[in-house]
Amino acid sequence: RYVAEAGLKNTQYALLSHVVKLGPIRPGDLARRMQMDPSTLTRNLQPMAAQGWLTVGAGDDARSRLVEATAAGHAKRAEGQRAWKAAQMALNERLGVERVAALHELLDACIECLNDGSDDAAAE
Repeated sequence: RYVAEAGLKNTQYALLSHVVKLGPIRPGDLARRMQMDPSTLTRNLQPMAAQGWLTVGAGDDARSRLVEATAAGHAKRAEGQRAWKAAQMALNERLGVERVAALHELLDACIECLNDGSDDAAAE
């Protein structure tokens, strides 16, 4: 809800944040960093480029492309970041900082377990 009020979907905010953080990046590298299917990434990039938040231009050679945030994209990401922080503060207020921290730890452990294919954490 908070990020939507900034005119972004959560996936768009995540994409913008990655592109701003990583700088000009090849779509394949961005898909890997975000653990996203390349075709899904392409579908998500198109409306963001149409909004003027990102450009997908030529890379180092004729076959490569680079994704880069525009000035409008940087501004939209900053707007989304303010909304994201407001959402985090509201969650902390509602659940309590300790519960939110515990939830983050649990989610991080689950993601790590899923990414490395380990079943050790599930046995604990």
